[in-house]
Amino acid sequence: MVMALRVKAGMWLARPWQCLHSRRALGTTAAPAPKTPQPFEAIPQYSRNKWLKMLQILREQGQENLHLEMNQAFQELGPIFRYNIGRTQIVSVMLPEDAEKLLRVESKHPHRMHLEPWVAHRERRGLRRGVFLLNGPEWRFNRLRLNPNVLSPEAVQKFVPMVDTVARDFVQNMKKRVFQNTRGSLTMDIQQGLFNYTIEASNFALFGERLGLLGYDLSPGSLKFIHALHSMFKSTTQLLFLPKSLTRWTSNRVWKEHFDAWDTISEYANRCIWKVHQELRIGSPQTYSGIVAELISQEALPLDAIKANSMELTAGSVDTTAIPLVMTLFELARNPDVQQALRQESLAAEASIAANPQRLKSELPLLQAALKETLRLYPVGSFLERILSSDLVLQNYHVPAGTLVLFYLYSMGRNPAVFPRPERYMPQRWLERKRTFQHLAFGFGVRQCLGRRLAEVEMLLLLHHVLKSFHVETLRQEDVQMVYRFVLMPSSSPLLTFRLAS
Repeated sequence: MVMALRVKAGMWLARPWQCLHSRRALGTTAAPAPKTPQPFEAIPQYSRNKWLKMLQILREQGQENLHLEMNQAFQELGPIFRYNIGRTQIVSVMLPEDAEKLLRVESKHPHRMHLEPWVAHRERRGLRRGVFLLNGPEWRFNRLRLNPNVLSPEAVQKFVPMVDTVARDFVQNMKKRVFQNTRGSLTMDIQQGLFNYTIEASNFALFGERLGLLGYDLSPGSLKFIHALHSMFKSTTQLLFLPKSLTRWTSNRVWKEHFDAWDTISEYANRCIWKVHQELRIGSPQTYSGIVAELISQEALPLDAIKANSMELTAGSVDTTAIPLVMTLFELARNPDVQQALRQESLAAEASIAANPQRLKSELPLLQAALKETLRLYPVGSFLERILSSDLVLQNYHVPAGTLVLFYLYSMGRNPAVFPRPERYMPQRWLERKRTFQHLAFGFGVRQCLGRRLAEVEMLLLLHHVLKSFHVETLRQEDVQMVYRFVLMPSSSPLLTFRLAS
């Protein structure tokens, strides 16, 4: 789901350079941190030519390796460095103890940077913002009313059976395609299929309505909605790294695409909410019918606030769930021993989960560990952010209130001091001991991802049903290069072959 992905703070950082291999273990050549507290000005400083960077962005290049650029900076400067963008002071860190310190000083209203292209659409159209785009008391008001229906264990118990239905349908459709192939297998780029699955499952859990995205012939409305989601993410990336005043003159076409995409998503959410609202006015449903129906029934928020948050949850339920599924299946395909262990766990748990899908997490500890391991190597959001509300000491440097701190998940996940042999895919590392502040893919504290539990359920259920039914194989053994396009995603999705498990 939508994680802390605001990256305007990283603009001007990437540079042309020889990219590091995506799975290479990175050490550091930097000097150790000081033993006594030092002033802010003593933090190692990172700087690039911002005008050169602007020219690169205008040519639509130079951003895809942002995560590797930052990794290289940590190698050269150590676990903390600083830089300025205009008057904004930014500090980058990547060690778990620094995430813990950030949480300890968090206020009631943890503050994040605005995602300007998204905010611009809401302001131009006169729409409310959801919790992803809010700060301050209004954010807290919305968040406290959403949590019980989206994040709580009680909410998860209610929407798990709905997601389970979609996951089972996805696997059944794959089986049909295997039976239609005389070779008894199915080789495919599965990323678009998983993209459709995550939309279908999220939409069902949110609005209690199926879109029909798992079949062969999609309706024109469904195709328009899928295109809008793709267009929104693509245009966000293009607009994010340049000042709004400049893109107004250089990117009119991109701004139009961005607004058109959000308009389609907004219209879709509006239709769904009004249908739910009308049905509830006619009569209360006898069974649970989705997150939005619960919010409306409880009058937890005004309808326009429910719509705002539904739009953000819908947008955030796509690549941020589909990409970890792609990369987990790829890693299992080239690590058959891990795949077999997971299959045995899923088969042993099948009767229990079938009888009570709410037992999903307790019955599949190794599968949960595999997802954590995937998100360690391939975090969809490469960093988290906070604007400090009070002074803080990080790595023995004083960091003043008001500083924007970026915590780099990609770099932490590949740091051998945090994860021994980080280049290896080893889910069992998450079962051996408690790893405090090392699984942060969904954020931390009260601003952790609102859709975290829904995303986890969607991933666990899909993998559970796939592993019971198929052996997953690939001819590709080399690493997949990840690129930054608003989220971290594979530069090319690997071909996977699915054979029915005996």
